[in-house]
Parts: sequence; C-alpha cells; structure tokens
Amino acid sequence: MLARMGAKMMKAMRLNRPGEPLRLEEVPVPVPAAGEVLLRVLACGVCRTDLHIVDGELAGGKLPIVPGHEIVGRVVERGPGASLFAVGERVGVPWLASACGKCAFCRTGRENLCAEARFTGFHRDGGYAEHTVADERFCFAIPQGYGDEEAAPLLCAGFIGYRALRMAGDARRLGIYGFGAAGHIVAQVAISQGREVYAFTRPGDQAAQAFALRAGCRWAGDSTQPAPVPLDAALLFAPVGALVPAALRAVERGGRVVCAGIHMSDIPSFPYALLWGERAVKSVANLTRRDGDEQLEVAPRANLRPVTRRYRLEEANAALADLRRGAFEGAAVLVPG
Repeated sequence: MLARMGAKMMKAMRLNRPGEPLRLEEVPVPVPAAGEVLLRVLACGVCRTDLHIVDGELAGGKLPIVPGHEIVGRVVERGPGASLFAVGERVGVPWLASACGKCAFCRTGRENLCAEARFTGFHRDGGYAEHTVADERFCFAIPQGYGDEEAAPLLCAGFIGYRALRMAGDARRLGIYGFGAAGHIVAQVAISQGREVYAFTRPGDQAAQAFALRAGCRWAGDSTQPAPVPLDAALLFAPVGALVPAALRAVERGGRVVCAGIHMSDIPSFPYALLWGERAVKSVANLTRRDGDEQLEVAPRANLRPVTRRYRLEEANAALADLRRGAFEGAAVLVPG
C-alpha cells in the first residue's frame, strides 16, 4: 500500500484525531500489494460504525485513517498474483478486510471472530476517498441491476442485517428497533419471506415511522411503546442499551433479541423475569464472506431496493452529522467527483 515515487495524488477525507471533523487532504494513490486490487471508488456508504470511529468509541484502529467500509469501486489495477477480478470489473468492499485463515474460527467458517481480523476504514484505509486498495479475497462482485449508490449500503447495512435476520431463526413476528440503513434493508428481506415486521423508531420520529409503513411494516411506533403484538424476535440496530430490556419485554417466551451494532451504550440492569422463559440475547459480530454471498444472492430475488441520499465526498462531515440526528431516510452515500 506504499505510494510510488512521483505517484499520482487523490482526494481523501481523513480522520486524524477522534472527536475532530474529517479533513479533506491530498494523499498519494495507494499501490496494490500481492493479492490486492486498486479500485477507483464509485460510491461509499456512510455507516453508523463510521460515527463510532470518528467519535473515538472504538479503540484499536489506525490513525490517521480514511473511514468507509461500504465501498463500490471499479478495478483499475491488480497487484502481483491478483486474479479473481478483471480490470474494469465492479466490486464491493465490506467491513471485514482480512482474517488469518488459520485459527479455529476461520477454519470453521467463523472468520468474523478471528482475533487477527482487520477491518476496512478502521485498520485499513477505506472508501472516503477517490481510490482505495483491498484484498481481493474479501471483495464481492456487485449484482447487475444495482447502481453504484444503491449497492453501497448492501455491503454493511445489508450484510449485518442479513446476519441478524439469520440469528432470528424462523421468527414470524419480527421487531426492528432503529429504522435506518440496516433496518429498512432487512425489513424488505423479511417481508419478502412472509414475515410480519414491526418498526420501533426514536420517540416522536413520525417521518421514520411513515417511512417504515411505506416499506411494508405492519406497524410503526416509538421505541418507548409496547409492541402491539407479542414478537418472536427483535433486531436492535439502534446503539441504545436501554432498548435491550424493552425488547425483552416485547418478545414472547422462547424469543430472541439480537443486538446488531458494533457499539452500544451500557445495558441497564433488569429483572431476571424478563429473560426467563427461555428468551435469549445474542450479539452480531462483524460478518463472514458467506453472509455477503448469501445476501447478494437474496437481494435481487427479494427485489431489495435501498433508499439512499447522495453526498459529495467533500460533504462527508455533513453526512455524518445528518446520520447522527436522523435527518434522512435510508442510507447516506458519498460519491467522489
């Protein structure tokens, strides 16, 4: 990933210190190492995890860092030995950038739990830039029929939502807490499978509730409200620990509460009676390549159509601020150029 002598330069939005705004900088276009591809970024989704990184709520990442891990790009150069994608092909880069491939987790298809896993936009520079490099083994071909901006949110909001939905098992009545990028995507998948979906939003957010109803949800209301029916499972995308006991109250005996965010505020204490009755609380940690393959296969069959709002690359700080306050429906996407 070192730059060549006299390398071409590119624009990138970089985080130099947590808590500070991203800065637009001119940096060298990276060089693909063995097994890597150099991509011209076509679009990059803005994920809530990016907010956690910018705010310093996730420790252990690289600084300075170019955030962004929902990247749609076109291959412009291949590093030594790279052969999975042709120059000119459109590919997607997700949060999981690499894993060791040797540990017990990797050998059993649980590379998301690998202690040596590295993540895009956290350990490796991501897609808030005009170019990026990625390990081709962890990239995905983008299905035909999806535009660049439409495909970008599938690469994290879609993948994580799909993994969370799998953890919900065969739940027929499904609650979704937080109806943003991941929520509106997984709702479409669940509805296509014949499930009933009930959306819980920030208190008083009537726009988000109307959005959920337009997306096909049976009901939409405040996260402080009781569920209108007993739920079989609840998926939590809002990073609010207080929603865990609320969701436990909402699920039926034997139900599951799946926490799908990488960061969450502390969960308050709650009486054991809420957990009793063989209810379960599970967390989603990252994703596997299998999750991505399956979700991208399901997307066209489910007629999955992410709703996006476009921002220029230079508007990354505005996109993050709008995400923080819930100022748009669906997902924000940065577009260079």
